[in-house]
Amino acid sequence: MRFQYSFQKVVDLKTNEKSQAEWMLSSAVGQLQAEEQTLTQLIGERNRVISAIQKAAEDCAPLSSIQELQAYVNHLDQCITRKHRDVQYAQQNVQSKQTVLTDKMLDEQVWLKAREKANVKFQQEMLLREQNELDEMASVRFAMKAR
Repeated sequence: MRFQYSFQKVVDLKTNEKSQAEWMLSSAVGQLQAEEQTLTQLIGERNRVISAIQKAAEDCAPLSSIQELQAYVNHLDQCITRKHRDVQYAQQNVQSKQTVLTDKMLDEQVWLKAREKANVKFQQEMLLREQNELDEMASVRFAMKAR
């Protein structure tokens, strides 16, 4: 006789939910990394343009070109501010997904532990039945010899 857990479909469901939560967390982490990379690129571009402004000022460039570069720096500052908000939102999303995953993992562990306990109980019952059968056979043999 083989052990069959009556709630195996629930265990499978909990395992699937945990896997989905892992995928969601992975996706959120990927999004966070993409946002951080974009922010780094924007900051790099801003630093490059500021260096260009300094060089233009040293080279006595026309004021209109320096003003254009300064307007571009202002635009980059706005983009950087928005990107900081995007990064913050992505970090919150990752934390949220981590919480969901933790909950799913705990839920799965509860069901796995319940299945394990049911299996142990089943094995004990099987051993008890086997022992009772052996005891019965020994009693029959003893009775047969006693005659």
